[in-house]
Amino acid sequence: MDWDATSAFTPVGLALRGQPAHRIVRTLGDAAYMLLKDWPSDDGEEYVTAVKACVDAISGEITPQQFWVAFLRAADEAGIAALTIVHR
Repeated sequence: MDWDATSAFTPVGLALRGQPAHRIVRTLGDAAYMLLKDWPSDDGEEYVTAVKACVDAISGEITPQQFWVAFLRAADEAGIAALTIVHR
């Protein structure tokens, strides 16, 4: 299990409605915490798909990039603005 997988994971900044107002997700561990603790709603179809994809990515069954796509869909479903972070 690789909770800190970052090699294929593009960091994403999230704009939330509560506290904290902004969050940067850099690793699968960050994403898991966000989905389980700070997500505004846990009943959407894309949310459930993202949680499963997170577990699959942590266990190595899918790539972090495949999870990232599911995570962004869940963010869109929940009305969370997501910005890709580019490092130079």
